[in-house]
Formats: sequence, structure tokens, C-alpha cells
Amino acid sequence: MSVLGVLWGVSALFFSNLLRGGPWQVLVIAATALVGVATAWVGRLLLRHAWFRHRLSCFSTPPAQSWLMGHLGQMRDSEEGLLDVDRLVRTHGHSCSWFLGPFYHLVRVFHPDFTNPLLKAAASITVKDELFYGLLRPWLGQSLLLSNGEEWSRRRRLLTPAFHVDVLKGYVAVFNNATHTMHSKWMRLSREGQGDLEMFQHVGLMTLDSLLRCAFSHSSDCQETSNEFTTAILELGDLIMDRRRRIHHHWDWIYWRSPQGKRFRRATEVVHSFTRRVVEHRRALIRKQSHRESLEGTARGGTAGDTAQRQKRKDFIDIILLAQDEEGGGLTDKEVEAETNTFMFAGHDTTASAICWTLFNLAGHAHYQDRCRDEVKELMRDRAEQDIKWADLSSMPFTTMCIKESLRLHSPVLAVTRQYTRDVDLPGNRTVPKDTICLVSIYGTHHNPAVWSDPNEFNPLRFDPANTRERSSNAFIPFSSGPRNCIGQRFAMAELQVVVALTLLRFRLSLGSNPDTAGTSTGQGIRRLPQLVLRAEGGMWLRLELMDPPCTEGLHAQ
Repeated sequence: MSVLGVLWGVSALFFSNLLRGGPWQVLVIAATALVGVATAWVGRLLLRHAWFRHRLSCFSTPPAQSWLMGHLGQMRDSEEGLLDVDRLVRTHGHSCSWFLGPFYHLVRVFHPDFTNPLLKAAASITVKDELFYGLLRPWLGQSLLLSNGEEWSRRRRLLTPAFHVDVLKGYVAVFNNATHTMHSKWMRLSREGQGDLEMFQHVGLMTLDSLLRCAFSHSSDCQETSNEFTTAILELGDLIMDRRRRIHHHWDWIYWRSPQGKRFRRATEVVHSFTRRVVEHRRALIRKQSHRESLEGTARGGTAGDTAQRQKRKDFIDIILLAQDEEGGGLTDKEVEAETNTFMFAGHDTTASAICWTLFNLAGHAHYQDRCRDEVKELMRDRAEQDIKWADLSSMPFTTMCIKESLRLHSPVLAVTRQYTRDVDLPGNRTVPKDTICLVSIYGTHHNPAVWSDPNEFNPLRFDPANTRERSSNAFIPFSSGPRNCIGQRFAMAELQVVVALTLLRFRLSLGSNPDTAGTSTGQGIRRLPQLVLRAEGGMWLRLELMDPPCTEGLHAQ
């Protein structure tokens, strides 16, 4: 008799005896098995926790609740949480270990000497962790932001042409038009008696409007009227933050049964359906156009006019639909949808936050605001149209310095996280073990007194070329750094420059007050609110005064 036959016979005898013992015996055995599995899981979890605590003992560790619970619950999404980071930086200088119960083991770094080896590590050993980025996957799919290894490298090569300088030049006109629409609305509200406006609401809709135009050539009118797609995008950002705060919602089988999980599914379906329809429609148009051009080219032998037509400005989705790798392969429709959704996610709130905080900082520093305005007015002297051109972006050095200082002081993205497939060495004989989550604190690095003097002061002259020569390249990392830096950083900077310049040309800014909080000044009561991007608790209220004489060119058609 074979070994398999013996095992079959023994198993049959065991279960026949078990069944003769009645249902209670079956339940006892099942419960015992379940307890055994749970015990093994807990044991493995504790052993893994002990191993990580030992390996990370080369890093200093802030006071924790206990050996088991670590720092669970100590990271707060509030003004107090940012002050905690300030204290952490002053106490530990460059890095520390951090434990979220026995589940997540982190190294937090906030000094250029320590961020550099992590951010500059080869893309082949760098992966995005599941603690935060995994929560985005149901929305963004396996996009450039979330992919790893060779798949990431291929995506990066295919997407790079979408952010080429020649493409960005065409987007500047979109930034101007979206800003004109926002300013027209501000002027109307001012005439209606609303002198103080909440910036995040208005600027967020403006950046969403410009992204829809750049990505899809889609005029949504979202700055004036809400629609299902834009509402869903805004809701998804809030739901991601809510899920990140609730550790038990990190397990899918709990989250998708919760009210929040059901709302997330509905919102993602709205976004995915819209993107899918656009991709399918645009793919069909490209095939039809390609077929027509092929027939016309054969009939005419090809003309300069044909070439000019094919080279007309394309939007983001056109470019990535047509992108091909070395072997002639392109992105599938599903991959195009993922990248387009990521473009909308990554470029909407982040740029809006950067614009709002730049306007806030200039509103609180009138002498810097006046200097920027004079620079823009000189640039626009004797022009019939009050539009910012691509060539103008390099002719606003002081305004650009103010934008960079605002990105340092109020970075839209406060941290990025990474994991590595092998150990990474850091200064001082410290080692980050493979699979450890590395939290690179952009906020901590930008506020580290060992790197920046008076780090909480707004001082644009830090970015005067004469003052940057001795500074580490990793001291200023609003767009991250290294091979996995932000692919859209030039896009974001161009939009920032256009919006800030046009706003200063038309309005004088000062700190306003929230009419619902007894007139408390924004300057007196500003409380930073770390969410997906840095926002302001209760909103950011600024007072806008139309310049005299008013500069309204470009607004008459809005």
C-alpha cells in the first residue's frame, strides 16, 4: 500500500471517530485549532517585534507607552502634532526609531545627512510601503506612485515625456485661464461685500479646474458649480486620512464593511467611471485620427501641413496614450486610467496647499509682498495682455525665492515613506534593516535648527543664490529627492509662479478673519492641520483688496 493510501486511511478513521463523538466534540476541536492558529500568529508577531526592536536599538527611541504598544496614538494630525515633531527634532537631532504597536516599525529621519542615503538609494531596492501608500491602491491602482522595481522604471520612462518642457509651455496658458476665472469670482464676491475669503476652497477648485483642462482638455466649470466627479475626488482625500488614523481600518476585511469603506467604494467608482469613459473615447479618437492621417499621407505623399497638425498641443492623456517603450509597447487602458487618476490626486491638493501658504506668508509680510508685486509689474510693463508667459517664469527671481521659502516653511507634503529590499547604512554605524519603514520627515528637515537658522521665520533671502552654495541639496526637499522624486515638480512650480504673480498683480493681500469665529484674525489664530497635505484648521482667511488702478485685463471674457 502506498504512503498516500495510508494517510487517507488514517484521516478517514480520525474523522469517523470524531463524528461519532457528536457536534460538541467537533466544536471543541475547531476551537482548539483556532486558538492554536491565533497563538502561532501572536507569537510570530511578538518575535518579529522583538527582532525589530533589537535591530533598531542603534537609533535613539523617544519615550513610549510600553514595550508592546510603543508610540501608538502619539502621532497627532494637528498643530500639537507638528510641535511634537519640532521637539523630536531638537531632542534627537537627526533620527529616531518609532513603533506603532507590534505592527509597524519605523525609522524617522530629519537631517540631510540621513535623508540623503535613503532618498538617493537605487530605485531597484526602494519600494513604497503599505502603511500609507497601500491605502491609496484601491483608488490609484498600480500607478507610478505605487509601483516598484522594473515596473516602476518602465512607467517612469513612459511618463517622462508628459512633463517635458515643450509640453509644460502649453500648460501655462491653462494656468492663466484658470487663474482668471478664480480672480473674476473674487472680484464678484468683493462687490457683494465678501472682503475676507477662505483660500483653500477657492484655490483648491482652481487647481482642480486647471488639472482637468491639462489632463483631459475638459472644461468642468467646477469653480462655479459642483459636479459628481470633483465632489468624489475631494471626498476621497478626506476618507484616506480617516482610514489612516484608524489602525483597525488598515485591515481590508474590516474597512470594506464599515460605512467609511462603503463611501470610499462609491466615490472611487464615480472617479474610475469618468476616467474610463474619457480614456476609451480618447483611444478611439486617436485610432481614427491615425487611420485618417495614414490614408491622407499615402494619397498625398505627406505634407508639412500634415506634420504641423500631428504636432499640435496634446493634453496629458493624449501623450501617455501614445507613449511607447523601447520595444514599441505602450500603456494599457487600465494603466492609463491609473496614471491619470494619480496625476489628478498628486497635482490637485498639493499645488493648492503650496499656493495658499505662499499667499498667507506674503499677506503677513507686506514688504516682501510689495517687492514681489513690483517685480511682476516691471515684467508686465507695456503689455496689452496681462498673461504670464513661459519665458517670464525665469524672470521673477525674488517671487520664486518667496515661493521656495514658503515651500520650506509650510511644505504641502510633510513626509514620504520608503521601504528597502536590503539593509541601508546611515551615518554613525547605524543600519536600517530591510523591510523597515523609513519616514523621511520633510517638515522635520525643513525645521531642523541644525540645518536652518531661525527655522520658523519666513525669510526668502535664504534662497538667494549667494546663500545656497554651502547648503546640502537634501536640506530643501519639498518634492522629495533622488530617483523617486516628484515627476511633476516643474509642472507644480510653473503653476505656482503663474498664480502667485497674477494674484499679486491684481490684489493686495492681508490677513483676514473667519466670520464664524468672532472675527479672530488668521494671523493670530492660525493652526496648521496636517492631512494629505498641509491645510489650516478652520480654513485660511485672507483679505483681498483690488489694486488701484485695477488690473483687470484678461478677465473681461470670464
